[in-house]
Amino acid sequence: MISHLLLDIEGTTCPVSFVSDVLFPYATQQLEAYIEQHHRDADVNKILLSAIEEHNQDNDWQRNNRARGLLSDPSDNRLDITIYLKHLISIDKKSTALKDLQGKIWKHGYTRGDIISTLFPETTTCLHEWSSMNLALAVYSSGSIEAQQLLYQYTNSGNLKPLFSHWFDTHTGPKKEAKSYSTICNQMQVEPSAVLFISDSGDECDAAQSAGLETLFSLRDGNPDTNPRGHRTIDNLKEVSSILNQRH
Repeated sequence: MISHLLLDIEGTTCPVSFVSDVLFPYATQQLEAYIEQHHRDADVNKILLSAIEEHNQDNDWQRNNRARGLLSDPSDNRLDITIYLKHLISIDKKSTALKDLQGKIWKHGYTRGDIISTLFPETTTCLHEWSSMNLALAVYSSGSIEAQQLLYQYTNSGNLKPLFSHWFDTHTGPKKEAKSYSTICNQMQVEPSAVLFISDSGDECDAAQSAGLETLFSLRDGNPDTNPRGHRTIDNLKEVSSILNQRH
């Protein structure tokens, strides 16, 4: 019996276009100014140190861009870090440091009213319905936990953040590795067979299934991945409740 829903975000509960056309451009536009203003803040400095570590280990970047050498102090290398992070955005690299920094920038945008989350039309109703069914709701996204919580806090439907009990990002592990889903189940203290994972990525569904989770593949207009690889598909979150009722 399913007791937990583990939800991806982009392409699952919100349109890919919101992330690609709103969130990413905003973070890119604000990146240099944000680093300049906040690089001495302890939490931001820690993120920038992680970005420097990634930069220094990126042999392709060093070779292709004739980098000036290894970086060290964030305060002394702000421009180089900014250029490198913009490169990671351009190639859609799932960099934990980048995702953490984007979360900080998006918080700035959400709290100023520059950003309001766009969800699929049925998402809010479905989240409330699943919560009323006593299902534990959890998020696993490549975006930072802070970014996840902001997305559900600042919506046209109000604050949906309290509906969720668990949050996971790439600090837990890569989304395409089965071990990450085993770790999530351990942290939620639930058997994998009691968790239903919903995602728009076939690779992620494969990894979750390998770890023993149930899966649904979100097949939506505009989603990059349209190959369900044998996973059961949905094109609307309203289908989830029907599927759960059939199982129970």
